[in-house]
Amino acid sequence: MIQYAPKLTYGPETADWQERFNPERMRRSRVERAQMLMRKHGIAAILEANHHNIRYLTALKGFAYPMCRYVLFFAEGDPVMYEHDGYYHQMPDQCPWIKEWRPARSWLTGAPGPEACAAEAKAFAAEIKAELEKRGLLGEKLGLGSFDGNAREALVNAGVKNLVDTRQLMLEARMIKNQDEISCLKTCAAMVDGVWFRVWENLKPGMRDTDLMTLGSTAGYEIGLEAAVPGGWRSGPMTFDRGPHATSRVIQFGDLVYGSYCGATYMGYGSCTYRTFIVGRPPNAKEKDWYKVMRERIDAIIGEIKPGKSTADAAKHFPPASKWGYESEVEVLASEIGHGIGLGTSTGYDVPIINRLWSLNHPQVFEEGMTIAVECREGETRLGGVRLENMLVVTKNGAEIMDYFPREEILVAPR
Repeated sequence: MIQYAPKLTYGPETADWQERFNPERMRRSRVERAQMLMRKHGIAAILEANHHNIRYLTALKGFAYPMCRYVLFFAEGDPVMYEHDGYYHQMPDQCPWIKEWRPARSWLTGAPGPEACAAEAKAFAAEIKAELEKRGLLGEKLGLGSFDGNAREALVNAGVKNLVDTRQLMLEARMIKNQDEISCLKTCAAMVDGVWFRVWENLKPGMRDTDLMTLGSTAGYEIGLEAAVPGGWRSGPMTFDRGPHATSRVIQFGDLVYGSYCGATYMGYGSCTYRTFIVGRPPNAKEKDWYKVMRERIDAIIGEIKPGKSTADAAKHFPPASKWGYESEVEVLASEIGHGIGLGTSTGYDVPIINRLWSLNHPQVFEEGMTIAVECREGETRLGGVRLENMLVVTKNGAEIMDYFPREEILVAPR
């Protein structure tokens, strides 16, 4: 039996009369967890350029262009933030928890040409080497995240040779959420519930899927999301299997319509939800059956998500891809899946992953504090299909659903 997470008793605004989301506590907790894991794995420093990992380690929100900003983060001591362009000049007095700032070097993903890139990478590596030498860490392990071959080659040539990849370390750090991270996801889910309602009350024949994108983005910003998204809307014959979106297809009477509202954020923590609607008429018996089978599948998966159980326990409730006539599980890789959610959900998944492709042979253990989205779909090609996705938090008693917008049946629109 599914259960819902307790609703928050406060909103996104600050207050002096009530204990609410505490950004300072969240920053401190994330730093402490990352440093603890670095010490566990013998990594003295991380040089990280992934936009969302930078935010996890520093709480800084900056320009997201690849490799234009990065942080040198230490297992012991304060980080050095290499910030981009105007942010370097604007932000130091706005973010007093970061003590050391440097202008970031960038070769703009290769656009200046090979010689210019090599020269800039050489200067970049010399600066990093100097910071490591200053702290006596030059020979220690340095985690390198989201840099290209120019950066790696320049660092090695400069004598910074003990390089390891940061991806698994950062996935491990982000795997367990603290209370404030969970509050951010609950707040995001509550706001996204409002977006779904706006869609439900406005969806009608004659609209295009691109009109729904405008509606979703506008509603998200009006409700207060930090980053609202257009959403990926599919209608009619494009609803099974999940086809292209933003096609400007005109929605017709009787169409099934579903949307993915994924990557909308509050404090950087992202949504990942689907809901299904039908335009102007009740669903027929076939459509009701699709939805019932799909929802019962998701409920069974959610029921297995408990501390101590594994992704193999949950994945057994996904049917094999052959159910739909497919030859390989790869063909449903991101359609029949559970995946971790957190910072920047739309650009990548957190731990764990639940699916038949990996989980049965390579299970991951569920732990309290994980946050996960589970999504499934059903339908027939060119006839129509349905989708559902819920956002979950893993508690000591099992998984709880954080998004409250109705999920029991296909919703008829307009209301």
